[in-house]
Amino acid sequence: MTILIEPVSEPFLPQCADLLGLLFAQEADFEPDPAAQLRGLRRIFADPAQGQLLLARDGDEVLGMVSMLWSTSTALGAPVAWLEDLVVAPGRRGQGLGRALVTAAVELCRERGLGRITLLTDSDNDRALALYASMGFRPSPMVPMRLLL
Repeated sequence: MTILIEPVSEPFLPQCADLLGLLFAQEADFEPDPAAQLRGLRRIFADPAQGQLLLARDGDEVLGMVSMLWSTSTALGAPVAWLEDLVVAPGRRGQGLGRALVTAAVELCRERGLGRITLLTDSDNDRALALYASMGFRPSPMVPMRLLL
């Protein structure tokens, strides 16, 4: 078994969309919508100015993925990133793939000279909270709010 962490290539987008469906099934704010997930991934893939998709794979099997979206912080006066999605296939969790994907995403952001990475996770997702805290992410006093359009 040779696990690669690399930028997503087009043939792997459907498998990544399937993983997002698993993620959104467990998140409090979202519902899986396979067509929407694939559409979103294709938008990011088609326009590198929007973000970067990374995957962990073993041969043709996608084991996990992370998506990074680019933005600009007026507070920092610098480019920043949103770690938008991190998901690992259920049978592969607990093997360090999530950590490896986040590590690759952080390194990508450092290489791009970004000033900050922000992420959201469910407040009751203890495994994700522990992972992010162990990697240096800290809670923010900011409160996320949404307006669906």
